[in-house]
Amino acid sequence: MTNPDRWAALATQLRADSIRATTKAGSGHPTSSLSAADLLAVLLMDHLHADWSDPRNPGNDRFVLSKGHASPLLYSAYKAVGVISDEELLTLRKRGSRLEGHPTPRLPFVDVATGSLGQGLPAAVGMALGARLGDRDVRFWVLLGDSEMAEGSVYEGMELAGHYGLRQIIALVDVNRLGQRGPTMVEWDLEQYAARARAFGWNALLIDGHDRPAIDRAYADAEASDRPVCIVARTKKGAGVSFLEDREGWHGRALSDEEAGRALLELGNPTGEVRVQLPGPRRPGAGMAPSRGGEYRAPAYPVGKLVSTREAFGDGLRALGAARPEVVVLDGEVGNSTFTDKFEKDHPARFFEMYIAEQQMVSAAVGLQALGYLPFAATFAAFLSRAADQVRMAAISRANLCLVGSHAGVSIGEDGPSQMALEDLALFRAVWGSTVLYPSCARCAAALVGEMARASGIRYMRTTRGKTPVLYGPEERFTIGGSKVLRRSDHDQAALLAAGITLHEALRAHEVLAGEGIEVRVVDLYSVKPLDAGTVLACAAECQGRLLVVEDHWPEGGLGDAVAELFDGRPSPAITRLAVRRMPASGTPDELLDDAAINAAHIAQAVRQALATGRAGAHPTASR
Repeated sequence: MTNPDRWAALATQLRADSIRATTKAGSGHPTSSLSAADLLAVLLMDHLHADWSDPRNPGNDRFVLSKGHASPLLYSAYKAVGVISDEELLTLRKRGSRLEGHPTPRLPFVDVATGSLGQGLPAAVGMALGARLGDRDVRFWVLLGDSEMAEGSVYEGMELAGHYGLRQIIALVDVNRLGQRGPTMVEWDLEQYAARARAFGWNALLIDGHDRPAIDRAYADAEASDRPVCIVARTKKGAGVSFLEDREGWHGRALSDEEAGRALLELGNPTGEVRVQLPGPRRPGAGMAPSRGGEYRAPAYPVGKLVSTREAFGDGLRALGAARPEVVVLDGEVGNSTFTDKFEKDHPARFFEMYIAEQQMVSAAVGLQALGYLPFAATFAAFLSRAADQVRMAAISRANLCLVGSHAGVSIGEDGPSQMALEDLALFRAVWGSTVLYPSCARCAAALVGEMARASGIRYMRTTRGKTPVLYGPEERFTIGGSKVLRRSDHDQAALLAAGITLHEALRAHEVLAGEGIEVRVVDLYSVKPLDAGTVLACAAECQGRLLVVEDHWPEGGLGDAVAELFDGRPSPAITRLAVRRMPASGTPDELLDDAAINAAHIAQAVRQALATGRAGAHPTASR
């Protein structure tokens, strides 16, 4: 059988299997799968170099289905290469099946979860950076839909891939003209897509996406290119079936049994016996997987010295880079503020500047970890909110990565509310499987860098702009899920629970109250998620049932909610929650902490009020 015949037979089988699987499921996106079947058939037969018995082989090409709703096509391809059976194919979208509605790494052949559009290409940028770092002769093939070309994150990816000259990336744009509700923005104007790619330094090739020999030639040209390549393919949604081709109203709609029968008859009722033997890696065994490192020694600081936690993070990151060669760092063009530039100075090959492209930064971290690296990505905490969807999808990808947000809260001062992260603890606490840390001093921050490296899932550290006194000596150890009790007595009348900047305010309040003969406990809840439940419950039992939580964050979703949630199903103590409750403005850090009613004076007054009324409660000045 000649190549054109093999391509045609496989494309027909991919179309038929996509229809069979979605009809069996009763839902899915068959027409979006049909449009790209020829593109994938030629790729599988002759251009995707991989060993499918070893999905994590560092010499493998990777295929990223950015248009994740076309998962039936991907799963049909997996059947064709023999890594799933026909029986499993027909479990599409069923409870317990690995073949979810959109791809996830529950399948070992899926590197990153897709489905929220616009994220496959930026993730491939991270993979390509990792491949370059490891000297891997591989390609990253990314299939995008034309609808998702409206996503800004796609162009962040194009810009960075062009800037870094990532010739390993080959983007396939399936221009089938129709989106969910009708025609796309530019329909079949292929030159518009090509011009955008060229503007970012890519090569662009325009083809008929159903002309299989033309597809083959384009792939060969792309593999030989010295820069990233965007292949813009004119296709028809529902291609191969006359009553589906280029017809509106079929997006996300499975065919009925009768309609599927008609469609399969048009396709010639393929038997499903086409099997693909993929070309192996270009250089079998070549390419380096990141090596695992040794012991991390956290920097120590003299107790009482003024050091910002953001700088201690930079010190810790530099030391971690020396101990762990798999660590890589991504910056959002603020490395001289987050102090990631300390890592860059010592380990420049493992430092990647993502500029002001936070969505790309997080997606690149996801791509890098898929190749075995341990990424730390840092920017101002407020700007990470731009990448909330990328963080959410990273959790679905079961990604292992560390994010650090500096300049959090009103304590940053004069820059004003646009720079003040007041939502970040809530955002990251809500992420599945996440770890959320908020160190109060340099020693704690540096130690927690090592704990982040040892943990799994999405790890987030919030750091403070201003310098604060070092509270702990080098002998202190910090664990995820731990806390530190800094002040206590046998007669504590309340407990002050805080983290970060407000812990220092709580310590000042303790001094004021002690002078008045009022004993209070002070606890550093540096691990916001998971929280040290044992210590908090002990405070409630031993401090006359009075807890006061103080945080430089909105009251919703932050430390106060984390503490309150511990008492779900338990007898609840009286809890006073001091948080930022009105929109801040510019001012000095001290002025803004006072305006927000979260400084020492307000904390002390809240304790006095709680004692006077016999219970804790809402602070009367907290909503001024």
